Amino acid sequence: MSKPRLISLFSGGGGLDYGFEAAGFATGACVEMDADSCRTLRASRPRWEVIERSIFDVPTEEMLERAGTRAGELDLVIGGPPCQPFSKSGYWVRGDSARLDDPRASTLDAFLRVVEEARPRAFLLENVQGLAFKNKDEGLEHLRRGIAEINARTKSNYQLSYRVLDAAAYGVPQHRERLFVIAQRDGDVFAFPQPTHGDNSGLFDELAPYHTTWDALHNAPPDAEYDLAMRGRFADLLPSIPEGQNYLWHTDRGIERAKLANMKPGKALFGWRRHYWTFLLKLAKSRPSWTVQAQPGPAAGPFHWDNRRLSPRELCRIQTIPDNVSVQGGLGAAQRQIGNAVPSLLGEVLGREIRSQLLGSRARAPLKCLPTRSSSTPPPEPYEKVPRAFLGQEGIHTAHPGTGLGRGAVAREVQLSL
Repeated sequence: MSKPRLISLFSGGGGLDYGFEAAGFATGACVEMDADSCRTLRASRPRWEVIERSIFDVPTEEMLERAGTRAGELDLVIGGPPCQPFSKSGYWVRGDSARLDDPRASTLDAFLRVVEEARPRAFLLENVQGLAFKNKDEGLEHLRRGIAEINARTKSNYQLSYRVLDAAAYGVPQHRERLFVIAQRDGDVFAFPQPTHGDNSGLFDELAPYHTTWDALHNAPPDAEYDLAMRGRFADLLPSIPEGQNYLWHTDRGIERAKLANMKPGKALFGWRRHYWTFLLKLAKSRPSWTVQAQPGPAAGPFHWDNRRLSPRELCRIQTIPDNVSVQGGLGAAQRQIGNAVPSLLGEVLGREIRSQLLGSRARAPLKCLPTRSSSTPPPEPYEKVPRAFLGQEGIHTAHPGTGLGRGAVAREVQLSL
C-alpha cells in the first residue's frame, strides 16, 4: 500500500515534516523561501522536492506537479503560516496588535488558496495560540469564512476542528503551546488525541510523567563547532540564577519565595515582571524545557544549566527533531529554523491520528520521535553569588503595571493622541 502523500507549505527547517514522515506520510513537495531552511531540507532529505520560492510566486499546479499528484488526489496539505501578527509577545507589549491588518497575515490567504486549488483530502494548519485569543480571534474567523467559501465553490465539506496543544502533554520535553486547525474534505470531524503525559502531581496521575530536559540532553554533547558562550551585559549574572529560574529570582518577590523554599535568595536587582519571561531563563534538568525561541536576544533563554547557549543538536533534541537532520547555516540561522519548528513528535502524533481518523490507515509501531528516558537525573547545579558589578542596582524596583500599561504602550498611546 502506497504512503499517503502531502505538500508542505512554509516548511522552514522541516520540524513538522519529519514528524509526518515518521507517521508514514510521503512528502511530495516543500515550499519554503528561506535559503538556510532549504539547505537543511535538501541536506537532510535529498529525495524531497524543495521549491525555494515565496508561496505567492508558486502556482498550486506547480506544487502538485512536483509532488507527483493532481488536484483532488492529494492526501494532505500541512503548514504553519508565519505567525508574527498574532504572536503573544506583541500583545504583551502593546495590549493589542495589527493582526489581520498586518500584511504578513496574508499568508493565511495563501494557505487557503492552495487548499482550494489542490482540494486535498485533509489539511493541517499550525499557528500561535494568539490566532484564537478570546475576543481577538479574527484570524480564526477569517479561516472559517475562507473555508466556507471554498466549500461553496468546490462542493467540498471541510469541517474545522481546532485546539491549542501543549507539546509536553504528548511526550515532547518542552512546554510549547500552539494552535492546530485540522479539517477533512468529506466532512468527517477530527477528534484531537487526548494528552498522554502530565506532571503527576495528583490530578493527572494516570498519565505518563513529562519527558524532561535531561531525558533530551543527557547523551547529546554540544557541537564543538559553535561558540555557545553567553554574551552581553548580563552574561556574568546568569550563574547566580538557579536551575529552573529566571530574572525573577533577583526581585523582591523572588527573594521571598526563595526564603520560603529554604534557598539562599538573590538580590533585588529588577522589578517584578519588568522583562519578558525568557530574560535570564535557565533550564532545569528535572522538568521539560520552556519554549525554544527562534530569535532570542543576548539575554533571552532558555539557557543551559552550564550557563551557556544551547547547541543546534541540543535544540533539536528539545524539539524532538530526528538526529539524522543536518541543520545548515550558522548558530543564528540554526536557532531560527529550530525555534520556528513544530516539535516533530507532536507532528508524528497528529499525523497518526489523521491517518487513522480521516484516511483510514492506522499506525501501530512505537512512536519514532519519542525521547528515551534517562535512568536517573543529576541534582541541580550550584548557583553563585551575584557579581559585585551588579550590586549597584540593588534596591526598590516597581513591578510592571499590567498588560498594555508599560512605558512603551503608554508612549504609543500619547503619540497616537497627538
